[in-house]
Amino acid sequence: MRADARDNRARIMTAADDVFGRSPSASTDDVARLAGVGIATVFRHFPTKTELLEAVLTLRLERLRDRALELAGSDDPGKAFFEFFTQVVSESASKLAIGEALTAAGAAAGEEARAAGRGMREAFNGLLTAAQRAGAVRSDAEMAEVYALMIGASRGATAAKLEPPVRDRMLALIYDGLAPRS
Repeated sequence: MRADARDNRARIMTAADDVFGRSPSASTDDVARLAGVGIATVFRHFPTKTELLEAVLTLRLERLRDRALELAGSDDPGKAFFEFFTQVVSESASKLAIGEALTAAGAAAGEEARAAGRGMREAFNGLLTAAQRAGAVRSDAEMAEVYALMIGASRGATAAKLEPPVRDRMLALIYDGLAPRS
């Protein structure tokens, strides 16, 4: 791919992430306008809105996976786990909006997005396991339970349109529940 085409694709992805993250009903025209490219350029890279949405969702999940893997090398596994959990909940409104846009377009996440999601969950499981070994998270908390808590907190914070102080209090309550018991 030529350098200018790569740059255009990157600008389109950044714009789509922003535009669809704010409004599931946004159009590809909105994306083109923000990216500073013509609509034909958007469709050359992504022939359908669904393909663009899938690419954005995949990129977001890959970024989360990469962040979890980066945090896995932390000297403080408990801090790394809770930092990642907080990041996922904090970014959830725009990620959920992208998922809604995909659903509104009549599509489900494609294989790439599903694979990226699996990779993110595996990396999150690594953070959980390390935090449990370090004594920062109760050892009887199963991955499925903790993942459901994170997703539930994400959806709840988004649906209730929680302001950051209220969201942070909600997270503090969840984290208290995840604390080891004596």
